[in-house]
Amino acid sequence: MNQVAYRSDVEAVDSLAQSYKDLKQEIGKVIIGQDEVLKTVIISLFSNGHSLLVGVPGLAKTLLVSTIAEVLDLDFKRIQFTPDLMPTDITGSEIFGENRQFQFSKGPLFANIVLADEINRTPPKTQAALLEAMQERSVTVNGIRHVLPAPFFVLATQNPIEQEGTYPLPEAQLDRFMFNIPLDYPSYEEEIEVVKGTTKVINYNLNHILNGEQIMFFQQLVRKIPIADNVLEYAVSLATKTRPNTARATNMVNNYISWGAGPRASQYLVLGAKCHAAIRGKYSPDIEDVQAIAKYVLRHRIVRNYKAEAEGINEEKVIESLF
Repeated sequence: MNQVAYRSDVEAVDSLAQSYKDLKQEIGKVIIGQDEVLKTVIISLFSNGHSLLVGVPGLAKTLLVSTIAEVLDLDFKRIQFTPDLMPTDITGSEIFGENRQFQFSKGPLFANIVLADEINRTPPKTQAALLEAMQERSVTVNGIRHVLPAPFFVLATQNPIEQEGTYPLPEAQLDRFMFNIPLDYPSYEEEIEVVKGTTKVINYNLNHILNGEQIMFFQQLVRKIPIADNVLEYAVSLATKTRPNTARATNMVNNYISWGAGPRASQYLVLGAKCHAAIRGKYSPDIEDVQAIAKYVLRHRIVRNYKAEAEGINEEKVIESLF
C-alpha cells in the first residue's frame, strides 16, 4: 500500500477507515475492552501526535503500547522513568570508540514508538530532554543534531494517585502531548475475560496490519482532508473560550480557570477531528467530530484555580460547559 496505489483521496480515506477496523480487531486479540482508549491512541498516531495515558497500575498500559507496535510492525522501546535517570540515558551520548574517536551511541529514544513509563517520576531536567524529541523529531548532543526515525510516536504513562516522589509535568511539556487519555477500570464482564486470558497458557498470533511507510502516508492524508470553515471556526472557538478574562471566555471559565489552552490546542482539535471523521469513513469532519476529541485535547491544557478545587469543579465539567 502506498500513495500511488490509490486513484483518489476518497479511496485513500476508505482504506484508512478499513485499516482502523483491522487494527482494532487485531489488537482486540490481546487487549480486552478499552475501546475508547484504543481509538484515541490510534487517532493521535495517524495525526502525528503524542499521547499521555493517565491511569492506576495494572490497566495494561504497557501491553497496549507494545501490542500496537507489533501490529504496526514498528520498532518499540520502553523507558522506565526513575528519579536517577539522566537526559543522556534516553537521548544517547558520545563514547570513545575503538578507532580512538568519539562516536554517538543512540539512546532508547531512537525508535518508532517510545513508551515513557511513569514519566512524572523523573526530574524536570530529564523530562525536558523529551521536549526537542517530541516537537522537532530530533535530539541534539554536544551541538550535533541527530534525526529520529520516522514515524516517531511518544506514549507516556502517569499514575494519578501517587504524588510522593513525583515531579509534575510543566505546562510546556504537557502541551507537547496531543491527547491526555484517562484509563479506567474494566467492567466486571471485561475483567472476567481479562482474568480468563491471562491465567492460562495462550499464544497470540498477531498479523502486521500496517508498516511505517503506510502510517506516514495516512498522516499526510489526514492533513489533506478538507474541513468546512464553520467547523474550523468552532474548533478555534472552543480553544479560545478556555482563556479567562478574554472576549470569548464563558462565565464558568472566568470563575474556575486560571490559565487556558493555547493555539496548539486549536491545531490538534482540527487534526483530531479530521482523523476521527476519516476512521468512521467520512470525507470531512463536522462539529460532532470536534466534540468527540475535545476533552482529550483540552483536559491537560487548562489549569483550575483554587475556587474550582474547593468546589470540586474538574476539567471535564468546564469542557462540557463549552459545548
